[in-house]
Amino acid sequence: MSSRWLDRLRYAFSFRLALWYGVLFVASAVALVGLTYLLLARSLEANDHQVIQSTLERYATEYQSAGLAGLNRAIGVDRMAGRHERLFVRVVGRSAEAIFFNIPVGWQDFDLAVLDRADAAGGVSWMKLPGRTGTSVLEVASARLGDGTLFQVGRSSDARDELLGHFRSRVLLVLASILTIAVLGGAVLTWIGLAPVRSLASTAGTIIHTGALTSRVAVGQTGDALDELGALVNEMLDRIQALIAAMRGTLDDVAHDLRTPLMRLRGVAETALASDDPAAAREGLERALEEVERIDATLTALMDVSEAETGAMRLNRERIRLADVVREACDLYSDLAEEKGVELRTAVPDTLVVAVDRARFRQVVANLLDNAVKYTPPGGRVDVEADAVGGHVNLRVRDTGAGITEADQPRVWDRLYRGDASRRERGLGLGLSLVKAIVEAHGGRVALQSAPGRGSVFSVVLPSPPTT
Repeated sequence: MSSRWLDRLRYAFSFRLALWYGVLFVASAVALVGLTYLLLARSLEANDHQVIQSTLERYATEYQSAGLAGLNRAIGVDRMAGRHERLFVRVVGRSAEAIFFNIPVGWQDFDLAVLDRADAAGGVSWMKLPGRTGTSVLEVASARLGDGTLFQVGRSSDARDELLGHFRSRVLLVLASILTIAVLGGAVLTWIGLAPVRSLASTAGTIIHTGALTSRVAVGQTGDALDELGALVNEMLDRIQALIAAMRGTLDDVAHDLRTPLMRLRGVAETALASDDPAAAREGLERALEEVERIDATLTALMDVSEAETGAMRLNRERIRLADVVREACDLYSDLAEEKGVELRTAVPDTLVVAVDRARFRQVVANLLDNAVKYTPPGGRVDVEADAVGGHVNLRVRDTGAGITEADQPRVWDRLYRGDASRRERGLGLGLSLVKAIVEAHGGRVALQSAPGRGSVFSVVLPSPPTT
């Protein structure tokens, strides 16, 4: 059980995040402490060298001016003043005999024979004499005077090593504190930082277990990546909820609208089966075929709308003249308009070019014309206009029909929606929803302006294609 718990902890993201934070924090602290130690050691060493060199220069000056008496006087003054009392001082004459030798008690551990090989011809030279036991080092500065005398002053590193030793012992306590802070701080910061992720997981779990799509992720006001993720998830949930609501409404509408043709189909089939007249049976089959085609058209239109809305519709874009597509669609409805007594007019410049799927956009224009002609009373007029404004091509289909109420206008683009007036006309209720889906798949938009008794204007706005 404990092994399984440790494995889960090891692979947990929060644990790894806290571990990364702790390692980075401790590594940074160790690097900072190490740099501080190095700078302190270098500073203490430089200070010792400065003291040794300044003492060497002062003692050499006293020796040159007053001989050994002056040197003894300078050492005595330093000893009485409590300055640099533990210094090694050695004066060697030109014949290599020791004229003066002073070494503090306890420094006999150093091999002083090495000092005879000091080369101070070019000014002050430095030598380090390690002790035979311990870690102390005797640092000696040597200088050759004008008469050939070798003057040497040195100092042990004991005081410096002791100070650095105290620093190292304190550093261990500091590092232990840093490690504790890193562990606790990593856990706290990880807990706080992952709060949006926990909220996201909680929301997802609520939706999975209860199916409540109304749940949303709590989003802060910092605007960071986690808040942005939460906002995107909420937006996705809004779209999913809207799509599910639309799907439910569509299924209800499909069930309602397909029930009538299916019942008619059943009635026609039953009548044909009950009749012994071959002509009546043939007529029944023809009527049944019409109902089947109507159902097939409804399902095909629904599939087209779904493909366009989900981005699955394949579009073979090409640069075409808008007037050609409008002319083809008007040819299809000219006979129907003439039969109904509706005047059909176009005003589309031949210079307007759009980048669209020709077949799909022909569906757009045809559905708009079908809708306009169908709901325009005899003696009315349908105008198809187009122009280019501000980098967009605007296509408008204007009719003089009964118009659409303000309450119905937002819903005319919904699938299978048919207003009270439109139900008097035969149709699927999918034409305008297909128009909207295809236009938006092309990167355009649709609009409607209408008022009861004043007709309607359906607009399609497409981006102008780049010039070649």
